Amino acid sequence: MENRTGEKDLVLIHFEDKPLSFARIEAIEPDHKPGWYHVTLLMLQVPVQMATWILREAYIDGAPFTMNGKRMRLEKVISPYRPASSDAPDTQAPAPAKESNGAKVISFAEIKRDK
Repeated sequence: MENRTGEKDLVLIHFEDKPLSFARIEAIEPDHKPGWYHVTLLMLQVPVQMATWILREAYIDGAPFTMNGKRMRLEKVISPYRPASSDAPDTQAPAPAKESNGAKVISFAEIKRDK
């Protein structure tokens, strides 16, 4: 099974062989030229910006390319997080709220579940 880079994937942008910035691929749409695609990137930097690059499929999947004469490359980022059980990744019971010095600690998982 191939591990292709696609929409909603996180990529690390390399500029001149050095890591530059992270981005999330928001959309991949075909260009009018066969084999080329409009790749919309959400640049994860301050301030957050959107950019659209026209790339071949191989470039989206990590092959090096040039932009304005500069070496570029996208590297798909794989999360190191692995759920405890692949059958039920979201079945962990939320930890009960704890009291600490009179302040109540609230679980983010509990808040998310209640919405």
